[in-house]
Formats: sequence, structure tokens, C-alpha cells
Amino acid sequence: MIAYIDGKLALKDPTYVIVDVNGIGYQIKISLNTYSSLPEGERCKLHTYLHIKEDAHTLYGFTTAAEKETFLLLISISGVGPNTGLMILSSLSVDEVQQAIVREDVRTIQHVKGIGAKTAQRIILELKDKIKKDTMLAGSTAVPVSAHNTSRAEALSALVTLGFAKNVAEKTLDAIIKREDRSLSVEELIKFALKSS
Repeated sequence: MIAYIDGKLALKDPTYVIVDVNGIGYQIKISLNTYSSLPEGERCKLHTYLHIKEDAHTLYGFTTAAEKETFLLLISISGVGPNTGLMILSSLSVDEVQQAIVREDVRTIQHVKGIGAKTAQRIILELKDKIKKDTMLAGSTAVPVSAHNTSRAEALSALVTLGFAKNVAEKTLDAIIKREDRSLSVEELIKFALKSS
């Protein structure tokens, strides 16, 4: 229904953006890969998917057509809703998702929060042939944003939005910061947290 939205990036959060198009602000849920590749406060174009439920109309946005196509493939699987699809694409890049499916790497997919062994196996079983055939899914490379002192706070906010209990998220982030002896970007913090849960 809405194939893409092109406008000014009014607000950028690790889990969603607001894009201003001629004075109308569209709130769009995004993955971490999309978040890391978006410029701050500039014009942007997001490939979108409109999910309609009885009680909500939700836009999901992606900087690349490949990420949107992967998302659509993921949510075509029984038991994988849009939020789970977004969680997978926040934990793994498009290339990582495709490689895990083609190589039948259940463990990689299962490391994503909320994905059990059966769902991971179902994703692989149902998408393996489609991904092998589909040449359109060329993959995307995320551009990391520079780390700053609010990275932990932004990562914590994003993890809570994604369904983590605040105290669990705080402990996980603190352990990651202690373990990785360097400054981490918001995306890196969240990816490590998603993989360690």
C-alpha cells in the first residue's frame, strides 16, 4: 500500500523514526541496520511495509530494498510476526540472515531473542529454496554511527522497547561495556545484548 516514504528525518531513535513529509510526521519502526545507516536530521527515503491489525496500523521501514524483501520473507513464516522479523534484522544483517538460512545454521537464528529452535528450523525449511533462487537479495552493509556518551541510555531505551525487562537490560549492557574494552556505538551495544540474551 505504501511502498516508500521520502522526507526529512525529524526524529531518529534506535527502534523507530519520524519522517516529515510536507508537514505530516510518519512514525516508522526500523531495525538497527536501518538506524545505523540513516543520516541525522537530513532527507531520507525508507522502503516501507504497512502492517494492518484490528487495533493498529504500523509502518515498518528499511533503507534498502533487500532488507525489506528479507523482512517480508521472514514474516511470511507462521509464528514470525513483524516485531520478530524486525528483531531478527536488528540482530543480524541481511547477509547474515541469508547465509544462516542457506547454510541451515539453526543456532545463529536461534540466538535472536524470542526465536526458539522450532521457529528457527521453520524459517530455514521454508525460506532456503526461496533465498537460493532470489538474486534480488544482494545484501546491505550497515554504516556504523560514531559512539557518544548517551549510547548506553539509547541502547537501554531500545532494549526496553524491544521487550527486555529494564533491570535485565541494564545488567546486560553493563557486562558488555565491561567486557568490550572500547567505546561501543548504540547499534553494537544492542546487537551484543540481543545475542547474549
